Amino acid sequence: MPRIYRTGRDHYSHVIAASCFGIQAIGIGTYASFGVLFHPLITEFGWSRATIAGASSIAFFLMGLLGMVVGRLNDRIGPRKLMTGTAVCFGLGCFLMSRLETVWQLYIFWGIIFGVGLSSIDVIAMTTTARWFVKKRGMVTGIVKVGSGAGQMVIPFLMSLLIIRLGWRNACAIIGISVMTVLVVIAQMMRRDPGVMGLLPDANELAESKDAPLAAEGLSRCEAVNTRSFWIICSANLLLCFSLMAIMVHIVPFAIEIKIPTTQAAGVLATIGGVSMAGRFASGLAIDRIGSQRVMMVCAMLLITALLWLQIATTPWMLYLFAAIYGVALGGCFTAVSPLVAELFGIKSHGALFGIVAFIGTLGGAVGPFLTGSIFDFTGRYGPAIWICVLMSVLGFVLISMLKPVPKK
Repeated sequence: MPRIYRTGRDHYSHVIAASCFGIQAIGIGTYASFGVLFHPLITEFGWSRATIAGASSIAFFLMGLLGMVVGRLNDRIGPRKLMTGTAVCFGLGCFLMSRLETVWQLYIFWGIIFGVGLSSIDVIAMTTTARWFVKKRGMVTGIVKVGSGAGQMVIPFLMSLLIIRLGWRNACAIIGISVMTVLVVIAQMMRRDPGVMGLLPDANELAESKDAPLAAEGLSRCEAVNTRSFWIICSANLLLCFSLMAIMVHIVPFAIEIKIPTTQAAGVLATIGGVSMAGRFASGLAIDRIGSQRVMMVCAMLLITALLWLQIATTPWMLYLFAAIYGVALGGCFTAVSPLVAELFGIKSHGALFGIVAFIGTLGGAVGPFLTGSIFDFTGRYGPAIWICVLMSVLGFVLISMLKPVPKK
């Protein structure tokens, strides 16, 4: 069958970008809304922060562990079937929270079932974006990652409003059914790469070259994992995710602990989501100009600054300023990882490689919230845990600065 090269406004890459945006918004936004459930669960069941944060840690860990499998399957069979199946688990886990009665149910419903659904959110969206865009990969990745910021701004705030008006159980049921329905619809529009539709990447950016290859280029999975740079990326991602997710999960209870009203505490989380949208878009543009490595270094420095400021934050305006700095760092770090993997190793095995990097990151992201909750339960304050996050972030910055180009075939 002859290849069909299309250009213009009807290019399917626009649909892909919009679909990945939606996946990120719903997936990351719903996961972030778990922080809003802390206070209702503590009030009703009397569970400790470490116990509740453990469910989030399990979900985040499964996101990375199963993400490696999802990445390899996405390289082979494409995202449509994978996204459909995981979307059902994603929405079901959230819905079942409305029937929660015991700790083991919390870990099954949110930790495992929701975690299985969460496994496809980053890997499918980021890998599909990397395959459909080359020259504008950084910019489009930034736009797609704006979706996660939009989700973090809207869904936790919506969850808090539903909790106030209908109770936390009804809120979980409504959010669960809604996100499942939308994600299943989005999944039907996903395609693995432009080659399966006879198209070229970047819409009309590369279409002028009839000889442009549709096959993925770069190192194989085995070749990439044998390089020093690959494990540096994995280690840096682990350290940064430790700090980022520890704060993301605990920022609402932190704010409530220093006597900030619940609605304003949820507003801090919403601010992080809103500011991170600008950070994601700006970092995407910067990636195309100065590279992913430099963008990650700048964002790591901003994260360190935000954490140091959080140590002295005692009023709403100080928390909102923290949210602004942290939001930029959050958006930039998560945006730069996928393009960095593609820059260093190509896209031949991008799904598998990004899945491994994401999994290593989720190890840090799973331990961070749980350790932070445990430290609070033991000491009665968040200060020691925040200092640990500062140390992790500094080490992450050092590792990123050590990255060197990887020779390709």
